[in-house]
Amino acid sequence: MHWFNRESEMYVIKVKGVAKIPDYVQLRDDHFTLLAYFRVDRPDKSLEKIGLADKVGYIMEAVKDLPFGQILKLDI
Repeated sequence: MHWFNRESEMYVIKVKGVAKIPDYVQLRDDHFTLLAYFRVDRPDKSLEKIGLADKVGYIMEAVKDLPFGQILKLDI
């Protein structure tokens, strides 16, 4: 069960890893509260945990070409 309104806006940010730390993605709600934080190559469990397993493809397609550090608004 997810605890946020799925009709709300969400924001995604791709964070560049350094040295042995991999690249990560932050998914935040319209109040900019962190909903999920996951490795770019392993989104499934984190998105499933917050009820967005059916949106993995959509979210990761948006992340694919997103420059590091840029914020992208998603309508989910």
